[in-house]
Amino acid sequence: MDYKNNIIAANAKAEEALLTLNKLGEDLTLFVVDEKGILLGTLTDGDIRRGFLKDLSIHNTVLDFMNPTFKYVKKGKFTLNDIKGFRQKGIKLLPVLDHDGSILSVYNFSRLRSVLPLDAVIMAGGEGQRLRPLTEMTPKPLLKVGNKPIIEHLIDRLIEIGISHIYITLNYLGQQIIDYFGDGSSKGVSIKYIQENEKLGTAGALGLIKEFHNKSILLLNSDILTNIDFEDFYNNYIESGADLMVASIPYKVNIPYAIFETDERKVLSLKEKPVLTYYSNGGIYIMNSLAYSLVPKNQYYNATDLMENLIQKGKTVSTYPVIDYWLDIGRMSDFQKAQEDIKHLKFK
Repeated sequence: MDYKNNIIAANAKAEEALLTLNKLGEDLTLFVVDEKGILLGTLTDGDIRRGFLKDLSIHNTVLDFMNPTFKYVKKGKFTLNDIKGFRQKGIKLLPVLDHDGSILSVYNFSRLRSVLPLDAVIMAGGEGQRLRPLTEMTPKPLLKVGNKPIIEHLIDRLIEIGISHIYITLNYLGQQIIDYFGDGSSKGVSIKYIQENEKLGTAGALGLIKEFHNKSILLLNSDILTNIDFEDFYNNYIESGADLMVASIPYKVNIPYAIFETDERKVLSLKEKPVLTYYSNGGIYIMNSLAYSLVPKNQYYNATDLMENLIQKGKTVSTYPVIDYWLDIGRMSDFQKAQEDIKHLKFK
């Protein structure tokens, strides 16, 4: 969140604090800082009321009213369980401090569902040929589902889970996507663009990104509409110890006949009209630095190539079965279905 309006100097009077709180409208917490920007305490209208009950006046400085035992986290020094604990305690605004105690950012839990330590890479370079004529003048990620583009649904979900560094890979009509999102500041995040001068497959553009901010990344196709629980996905990835975890979509096959299980010609058992479940690639991956470091530079390379490479090297590739809504908007029938589904889809 943009917390600049929530900052107040330690030598400010309570009267100024009340006026500032009145202007905020929401997120009614002020962060009291000294002349070096070090966070000293927090201040709410409740703190000021309690100060008045102790015979303080509007002419006292905010130092006399503030709460010096505020909750905070240090950058890179907290876990997802820490974040869950703060949310469960009803904390609305949580400052993230550097090693000196200055505010780097503020998590607003009235808007965030989680804070996952991931960078996100959205693959948005495809031509969307199966959706023509809709994609003749518009890149598929910018086709609207409901009231906003497909890719914006994804980005808004990423913002809700605390991802602030997003990379979008571009090729076909990519400038339109740049013009639409800019640098991401309008959404309170950083968006950087990776231009594919030639087609690099579903993972090849990773080789063009020089540096990430987190040890693990979330890689997604841009044409997916889903309400997957990203926090649960991430937790499973961590608990599994996998180098790469891929979201998998169940695909059921109904066999209309009785099926024999045999040993050569001998029938061992019989299953009447079984339903077989297979799992397909859902186009959503979480991977560690070892995994994405294997992606070659300037070479066509798919995510399936990466998974096979990891398996050959004896590394761990795991699946996360998606039991939530998931739709790959690849064909016109999918696009039409998405228009109806979005009216009823609830995001977690």
